[in-house]
Amino acid sequence: MIPYGSHFLDDDDIDAVVEVLRNGWLTQGPKVAEFEKLVASYTGANYAVAVSSGTAGLHLACLAAGVNEDSRVYTSANTFVATANAVLYAGGQPQFCDIDPDTLNMSIDCLEQKFASGEQINGVIPVHFAGLPCDMARIKSIADQYATFVIEDAAHAFGATYLDGSRVGNCKYSDMTVFSLHPVKGVTSGEGGLITTNDEALYRHLLSLRSHGICKGNFDFPGISKAGQGDLINLDDALVDGELNPWYYEMQELGFNYRITDFQCALATSQVKKAEKFLARRRELADLYDKLLQGAQAITVKQLGTRQQSSLHLYVIEIDFEALKMSKGAFMRELASKEIGTQVHYIPVPFQPYYADKGFHREDFPAAKHYYDRALSIPIYFGLSDEQVEFVVNEISSVVKAHLS
Repeated sequence: MIPYGSHFLDDDDIDAVVEVLRNGWLTQGPKVAEFEKLVASYTGANYAVAVSSGTAGLHLACLAAGVNEDSRVYTSANTFVATANAVLYAGGQPQFCDIDPDTLNMSIDCLEQKFASGEQINGVIPVHFAGLPCDMARIKSIADQYATFVIEDAAHAFGATYLDGSRVGNCKYSDMTVFSLHPVKGVTSGEGGLITTNDEALYRHLLSLRSHGICKGNFDFPGISKAGQGDLINLDDALVDGELNPWYYEMQELGFNYRITDFQCALATSQVKKAEKFLARRRELADLYDKLLQGAQAITVKQLGTRQQSSLHLYVIEIDFEALKMSKGAFMRELASKEIGTQVHYIPVPFQPYYADKGFHREDFPAAKHYYDRALSIPIYFGLSDEQVEFVVNEISSVVKAHLS
């Protein structure tokens, strides 16, 4: 089977993990900090915080941004459920914008209309769908005008670049950016995620939230200043002769165990060193698909003209299944019988039963519905060969022609 996506591991990746297993810390050790420093340098951000998953990263980013029960946060209708769920985890109210039919990202016109209508909006989580960055300069301009926070969901977009050529994750257009390190993403740690930011206060808050809300070690006695407000701490526990006791720690807020292991970070560090090679190959594959699918009957290639900007996590086409008189499921099963894996990204979040029960309706998102009815993600990953791409295109074209005639 040719899958729609797959990770790539070489001996360097395996050796990096084995070295930690044989000689290093398993968790909360130096490899985590090494990985975070590498990612901060790669993206151009001041800080990076590695966590157990991209979903954990979104959750912590929402908490750090101050999302609570009074917060209304807009995101794209077409994303994985984790984006909206993270707002719910923090107690907020997720809201949705329809998508732009060309970029497949959140419609910024829709977002602008929501703000202009006077609707309460406390934050925006734009999603860089399939690896194509949103127009973040425009989104930041709107958000700044209304003093709302911005968290980029860059789960698909590690290595992608904005229109100005700078790297996604540098946070010049947002408060925080969240990446996923799931195996089908551009670089992987197995399971894992990342948050980047340029704000030191957010960075320190994220570190605390990542590990139970605990401050430990060489910090500036953050709880001691509260001692006058009541019997919050026992100074004898914290200090001896004005020095911090070596065992002392403080839980200052309700946090989570969203830590990542050292061997995961060893793998991710090795992967990031190959990120540009991975990106270059994905662009070659996308260019080949673009060439082979040019003029194909009943098929529309999406996000054309963006290949040098996108991380190309997905290669998405739209198929006119009505013209084929064939369901999408039947089409996918026919390709599966030819050993070709495909997927649909995604069922729009407002269409999910849980969110429909909250009052969202399909007819309010016509562009997302049109896309969902036709969308298909076809194979793209580093290890895919040119011959396999040609095979995939030939078989798709064969099925289309058979059902058009």
